[in-house]
Amino acid sequence: MDLIQRVQQHFEESIAAKMAAVEVLSPAIALAAEKVVQTLIADGKILACGNGGSAADAQHFAAEMVGRFERERPGLPAIALTTDSSALTAIANDYDFDLVFSKQVHALGRAGDILVAISTSGNSANVISAIHAAHDRQMTVIAFTGRDGGQIADLMTGDDVNICVPHPRTARIQEVHITAIHALCDAVDFMLLGGD
Repeated sequence: MDLIQRVQQHFEESIAAKMAAVEVLSPAIALAAEKVVQTLIADGKILACGNGGSAADAQHFAAEMVGRFERERPGLPAIALTTDSSALTAIANDYDFDLVFSKQVHALGRAGDILVAISTSGNSANVISAIHAAHDRQMTVIAFTGRDGGQIADLMTGDDVNICVPHPRTARIQEVHITAIHALCDAVDFMLLGGD
């Protein structure tokens, strides 16, 4: 395989992963959008967390909510728990890295809010801890996972939504996650603003 074929293989695998996920994930993404809109209408907010590429996805999602996705609208209350370096390093240093998100969820989350919890494996300890904290605060969890959903799949309660990408490879899971996040943002805007 030459270098061009190797590059093309990434595109082909990404397309195949998205096509395999479209029927499986669309109902969960639509349900997640309904929950987000219900929370926003009730004057709630969204907290988002993840590690590495999933941290970037959490920040990307929060930016789409606070700024805009594709249509002009007022900002929507969303906070990425991955951006406050002072809080992250203080919690990691004084307590444990597994608590960097859960301490923030306990401090900022309120009943009726949503936690967007992103983990490609479904096994990230600090994201799992954040889910426990969200449930303690009577928050709904929207999880973005992959493979079999890992430990996070077992933590989902009746009001939670697990958007689990049916693929074994981390890169493909991340690529489907960002498409799912964009679809979620679009669905939220559609419900709030109407239109095509």
